[in-house]
Amino acid sequence: MNFELEKSWRETVSIASKHFGEELDMQSILFILGLQELNKGYVDLTKDQKLEVMHIAICSLLEPYGYYTFEGRDKDGWPHFEQKEELPNLTEKEQEDLMREAIIDYFQNTAIK
Repeated sequence: MNFELEKSWRETVSIASKHFGEELDMQSILFILGLQELNKGYVDLTKDQKLEVMHIAICSLLEPYGYYTFEGRDKDGWPHFEQKEELPNLTEKEQEDLMREAIIDYFQNTAIK
């Protein structure tokens, strides 16, 4: 277990949870980050759009790692990304650690502290 990653993850979740007033998990954080990147304010979303919001978060989080490039926004203001590099074949734990690391980096570089 990577204790430094775990410590940083817990600190990040604590900061995000305090900001939103409830305990957040990774899925909640991904959704919130996706909404932030969508940058549309309050909107009603369909189930499919909610999945797209999470995809926006994943692309945004992995962009600094070279996996995606922001291509622009469509006529409705939704961001689009191009996959630049194939994601490595990771175990579930390695995928989770990659996303945790990317979320920590995002909060350290762009989000409210």
